Amino acid sequence: MGKGDKKSRRGKINIGSFGVTRPRKKKASTPVAAEKKEKPAKKKAAAPKEEKPKAEKPKAPKKAAAKKKAAEE
Repeated sequence: MGKGDKKSRRGKINIGSFGVTRPRKKKASTPVAAEKKEKPAKKKAAAPKEEKPKAEKPKAPKKAAAKKKAAEE
């Protein structure tokens, strides 16, 4: 019966577990809102978004394909 004992109070404190020997403390019950009042949704006039043209970056030229050496045998 010590810190390594899973069934004793001191062991449960050390391990950090709960059970019959060491029950959890009850939290203060918070009142549950049974009915939530829904606020009417305010709709704003949707303004059309202006799209800015993106500046295209110049692409690097492609590298030439590697040539395969012919097997000379």
